[in-house]
Amino acid sequence: MPDLLLELLSEEIPARMQAKAAEDLRRLLADNLKKSGLAYDNAHAFVTPRRLAVAVEGLPAKAPDVTGERKGPKLDAPEQAIEGFRRSLPEGANIEQRDDRKGRMYFATWEEKGRDTPDLLAEAIPAALAALPWPKSMRWGSHAVRWVRPLHSIVALFDGAVVPFAFGPVASGDTTRGHRFMAPDPIPVAGIADYTEKLRAARVLLDREERKALILERARTLCASEGLALREDAGLLEEVAGLVEWPVVLMGRIPDEFMVVPPEVLITAMRVHQRYFPALTASGALAPRFVVVANRETPDDGATVVAGNERVLRARLSDARFFWDQDHKTPLDDRVPKLADMVFHAKLGTVKDKVARIADLAATLAPYCKADPAKARRAAELCKADLVSEMVFEFPEVQGIMGRYLARDEGLDPEVCEALAEHYSPLGPSDACPTAPVSVAVALADKIDTLVGFWAIDEKPTGSKDPFALRRAALGVIRLIVENGLRVPLAVIFEEELSLYRKFSPLKKATFFRAGEEGQLGENITEDVWQKRAVELPSDLLAFFADRLKVHLKERGVRHDLIAAVFALGGEDDLVRLLARVDALSEFLDSADGANLLTAHRRATNILRIEETRDGVAHDGPVDPTALVAAEETALTAALAEVEPAVAGALDNEDFAAAMSALARLRAPVDAFFDHVTVNSEDANLRTNRLRILSRIGAAMQGVADFSKVEG
Repeated sequence: MPDLLLELLSEEIPARMQAKAAEDLRRLLADNLKKSGLAYDNAHAFVTPRRLAVAVEGLPAKAPDVTGERKGPKLDAPEQAIEGFRRSLPEGANIEQRDDRKGRMYFATWEEKGRDTPDLLAEAIPAALAALPWPKSMRWGSHAVRWVRPLHSIVALFDGAVVPFAFGPVASGDTTRGHRFMAPDPIPVAGIADYTEKLRAARVLLDREERKALILERARTLCASEGLALREDAGLLEEVAGLVEWPVVLMGRIPDEFMVVPPEVLITAMRVHQRYFPALTASGALAPRFVVVANRETPDDGATVVAGNERVLRARLSDARFFWDQDHKTPLDDRVPKLADMVFHAKLGTVKDKVARIADLAATLAPYCKADPAKARRAAELCKADLVSEMVFEFPEVQGIMGRYLARDEGLDPEVCEALAEHYSPLGPSDACPTAPVSVAVALADKIDTLVGFWAIDEKPTGSKDPFALRRAALGVIRLIVENGLRVPLAVIFEEELSLYRKFSPLKKATFFRAGEEGQLGENITEDVWQKRAVELPSDLLAFFADRLKVHLKERGVRHDLIAAVFALGGEDDLVRLLARVDALSEFLDSADGANLLTAHRRATNILRIEETRDGVAHDGPVDPTALVAAEETALTAALAEVEPAVAGALDNEDFAAAMSALARLRAPVDAFFDHVTVNSEDANLRTNRLRILSRIGAAMQGVADFSKVEG
């Protein structure tokens, strides 16, 4: 069956947009083909820096014939409606009468001959091009259409023949061009196979994955030839593959005088600014070599290209070496006062204010992290000092890391030095989480300070908007606590941090909150109002943590409803204890005893809710032992008397598995009670007593979790 080849040649497409654009074009074109009634076997997309291409295999020569049908008005409809229906039909349509659920109706049927595929493609392709959702697009010249960069040509061939259409100023044809420098002349193509072969001969590798594999293989080989290893970087490989049509992999040298600069700075200069791959020694240290991927072959086998890249890198690293030397002339302690010139947030003070709060909070958190409070305070006092260094100003990616090197060279405690580098971590779900006690204390203090501050000024995430990365900060706190097994009372810490905002901030306490019904922002907000709002903040922030915890545990397969069931008990701000309770609850509900007891709990609470609504009173009084007439209710009451203290004792000891095990002992007596005892007895005393038994079942189970939140 015939094939379709579509290529759009343009100026260079930004690397970050290429992969999505190729898939979007394939998807949009495929959707339009289906709407036109054109089935196909396969559709593949290709992308290089200068071209988007789609190859569609197995298209028919024409669309199939179809039978059209349309329901019209009722037979007794006004004549105008019937006549309008007739006029709307294709020529030659057959009108008939049929019975319908609405009565006797007019129906029309007709045969539609399938259109030739080239005619349909001439409509489907421009529609797909116009709908392509570029993140940014442009007009060029006086043309009305938009594209990511100015278009040069369009190839559109179906079964070897041009599909005629125009997109803006560019008409479709059968001619493309190869590599911009090595094969710039026009190349006529006849189909998919011919196109691919001729482009390869013209120094263009269409397949992005092939370019990536070639770059990686040759880079590894080059490094191995020098006794080194490539520092592999999937993100950089994706980007570089989008910068070249014909990868030429070369190796350059870093002058030895720059190797005294921290490797993180060298890697940043190479990776972020120049798109080079660093090389590593056998021990994993940074080697004075780099791999660069050029986009063309040269007569001197790349010598000129390497020399040019070495010259550019030397200039960049000369700056880094200068900043490194200059920054060592000013101790970190002397940099801290300069943080007063950096605004953390207009309503929350300067970075110097933030450092003062972090220092106090880190000292408070230190015992929970098994850290030395003095070291935690010292690290917190210096944790932002490198923000005013020359190096961080030029290479912001090394903030924190630069602080560690400067502190190390000043001879500060190693734990303090590491905390300066690690206190920003973890930055995301894939980032390593600090484990050193001082680092953990400072990292927690930094993130909690941010969260409490923005909660205080009511700048919370809304929907998809989170401009201050507060969700990431909360997830960082969760990971620091959970992965290190810290028993941190978050509500207490939030209150402590809020008091630090009143102590270390030039802002008045009234400006911490937006206007509410109590009054406008300003000094007229009373202390009582401020205290009321301060009381609400910890619980509100904990609710946010509950939502983040559900997201964090989703990958572990932990059910979100179990987290909600434990959080609903209230007063739980110890994440380690909460997760231990969730794990025990999950294991309990996976057992037959747990599943059956959950069903019984729902039955008991449903009956109790209905009857209490009917009676207008709560049946939560003590069970009257003299009103126990059935053996099953006597047995259940006795079981509750044993289980209740056992559950309470286990919860006090944080032995949640034992608490669940004690609850499991209720299964048999509860099942027997529901099987043989009529709760709504005609005897009012018996009925009241049995409703109290149901209330007692619920109370015993609610001590472990709010089972009403459990789904399924």
